Amino acid sequence: MLTSKQRAILRKEANTLIPVFQIGKGEIDDALVKATNDCLAARELIKLKVLENSEYSTKEAAALLAEKTNSDSVQVIGGKFVLYKQKDKESKYADMIKIRK
Repeated sequence: MLTSKQRAILRKEANTLIPVFQIGKGEIDDALVKATNDCLAARELIKLKVLENSEYSTKEAAALLAEKTNSDSVQVIGGKFVLYKQKDKESKYADMIKIRK
């Protein structure tokens, strides 16, 4: 679990991120979970967008994907949310926020 200071650092880093996925009418299914995990493995910190026609609120989508990908929900704002999943001890963000596994 991230502290408020760690979340603040990651939120700042996420400001310039472009959403990697848009969640629309469809379910948050295994394919979306796998694609999200793949992006988290490559980038650690990702932003996603929930469209207005989605079955999920942004907060619901963030919580569900964070749970299914074993990641941390960093921020939910408007129709976008940010997820973080540390790759390894040497990761850029882990050093920045001083997380060690």
